[in-house]
Amino acid sequence: MTEKKWPETWQEVNPGCMVFRPGSASEYHTGSWRAKRPIWDNAKCIKCGVCYIYCPEGCINEDKDGFFQANLDYCKGCGICAHECWPKAIVMVNEED
Repeated sequence: MTEKKWPETWQEVNPGCMVFRPGSASEYHTGSWRAKRPIWDNAKCIKCGVCYIYCPEGCINEDKDGFFQANLDYCKGCGICAHECWPKAIVMVNEED
């Protein structure tokens, strides 16, 4: 009998929400339970890609003009992108707004 190493579904995540495998959100549409979402102001964006680098789930992509945006199907709303954006081009807004 083999022992499972990783939680396979969100129901199997351990208390404390410990992540055992980074970048796993691409396997699940996690955006449906997000409380906040990132909004980019391209007038402030300097196209540095810091948001892309720091996103723990790799759901931020660069468009053809060099600006960045999150794939909201996979964005969990953690706000790390907004926190790391030193030009303050990203703000987190309530999902209902």
